[in-house]
Amino acid sequence: MTELVTAGADLPRLRELNSLSVVRALRAHPPATVTELSQRTGLSRPAVDVIAQGLVTDGWASLLEPGANSVVGRPARRYQFRATAGHVIGVDVGAHKVLALIADLDGNIVRSLRHSVAADAGPVARLAELDAVINACLTEAGMTPSDIWAVTVGVTGAVDATGRTSFFTPLPGWQSVDLTAHLGGRFACPILVENDCKLATLAERWKGAASDANDIVYLLAGMRTGAGLIIDGILRRGFGGAAGEIGALKQVRWLDAPAHLQNCPGVPDTVGPDDAAAWVFNAAREGDKAAHRAVNRYVKDLAVGTAALVLTLDPQVVIFGGGFSRSADLMLDPLRRELERLCLRMPEVRASTLGADAVALGALKMALNEVDDRLFSAGLSAPVAPRRR
Repeated sequence: MTELVTAGADLPRLRELNSLSVVRALRAHPPATVTELSQRTGLSRPAVDVIAQGLVTDGWASLLEPGANSVVGRPARRYQFRATAGHVIGVDVGAHKVLALIADLDGNIVRSLRHSVAADAGPVARLAELDAVINACLTEAGMTPSDIWAVTVGVTGAVDATGRTSFFTPLPGWQSVDLTAHLGGRFACPILVENDCKLATLAERWKGAASDANDIVYLLAGMRTGAGLIIDGILRRGFGGAAGEIGALKQVRWLDAPAHLQNCPGVPDTVGPDDAAAWVFNAAREGDKAAHRAVNRYVKDLAVGTAALVLTLDPQVVIFGGGFSRSADLMLDPLRRELERLCLRMPEVRASTLGADAVALGALKMALNEVDDRLFSAGLSAPVAPRRR
């Protein structure tokens, strides 16, 4: 086999590219022998042998020792990608909570921490809670900011090119917040900020109900309604980051849809606006006719915007997510019936399997994608070799 080198080229750079080729062959694959890595990369076996040993020395790979039950003779050495070489952080900054996850480079979660936040908290208080959650996560994991290779934060509202929610956000005063600058004082790694619906969509395709689909409409159904889009396997942000914000069009009726639940006859005065929906869902399960009508009216309004997205994008699947997905047993069938009435071709409609963790999981996936993009881009040098633990 021929090496991935050419005469007269920059030899150090080509050696680096060959090393990256072997790392890619190890990444997201079972442990492999030198022969298997040679077949995956197109590099010669002697070259792969040298590169693999170097990757172990630098901390990118681990060498698996043969087990006690190995066959007679000299067993082949197996190498695996060292997922603990680096870590990423995914954060969900929501109206009522801050949730942070730390994961290794294979996406295995090593720490998780959630703090409640008042819905009317201002930027200073919410940022303080964000800092506290991240700091506690790092401390519990025995890490420092230098151990983190990428951070992604999910926020409520469309995110523009600067990482701000300059269009609209229900978080009080959040339009003035520059999260990249705020976190950049502690983290030297890339810091990404993205809309919560888009991140939840990414998570559903990664670990959730849409793992078999390339064309997805994700519905965030709750006291706020939003959508995320994956088309041809690619998360769509749009030119300015506002793709999927169809609820901004009043005629779609998403803005007022939750009012059917909040204003349902029979909701006790002691139940606040944020808890009214849960009361209505429970009452509907118990046979309350007014609650059942309120749920159906909510679904009818939700279906209008959903149908517009289905007719425009023709997705394989619609994922019903967000806080209300916990009551998918009440809403999936009515939603399917409405979409069948409104759409030319009916997609599958599935309930989210990730629940309240979807946004933070999507943030992890985006951070991992950022690490891979930087690691495997031919135009960039590989990251500094990780410190040995």
